[in-house]
Amino acid sequence: MTAPATTGLIGGREITRADVEDFLYAEADILDAWKYDDWLALFEPGARFEVPATDWTGTSMLASGSFVTDDYDLLRARVKRLKSRKAHAENPPSRTHRMISNVRLHEPAPEDGGEPGLLRVTAAFIVHRARDGEFDAYVGRYDHLLVTGGDALRFRRRRAVLGHEHLPAGSRLSFIL
Repeated sequence: MTAPATTGLIGGREITRADVEDFLYAEADILDAWKYDDWLALFEPGARFEVPATDWTGTSMLASGSFVTDDYDLLRARVKRLKSRKAHAENPPSRTHRMISNVRLHEPAPEDGGEPGLLRVTAAFIVHRARDGEFDAYVGRYDHLLVTGGDALRFRRRRAVLGHEHLPAGSRLSFIL
């Protein structure tokens, strides 16, 4: 896997892996602090948020099922619910700690479209979660599609692919991976 020859521009200069790492680290801090309005601001209108089922083979999200497949309207509704008292599974909120590594920049896949200003980013993640006296670790990889240009990176697609063969009984993905 090699970095694309041209990754796009941000603030008039070429984007580096360090720029993308800073973006992902800032997102992790935002999520760990439960600042969901700030998190939603990282998405472009029309973006998608996806968490495929553990048996996903990399093809259609609909063929294998998914834990989350939100278009932008559902993403906004998810944020609104998580901020309200109606998110019973997260009231009070879980305590989370995210670790991100192995960040790589790629050319977008053919199915992502050939539009200029897109950057595919993969990274490994571990999300530690403490809730109700339990401590769980969720491990996987991110496969994001970022929009470059302007003054900031934005998600066009944020995908979290779990590395688990299955989730233990009683597991809840009521928080953002």
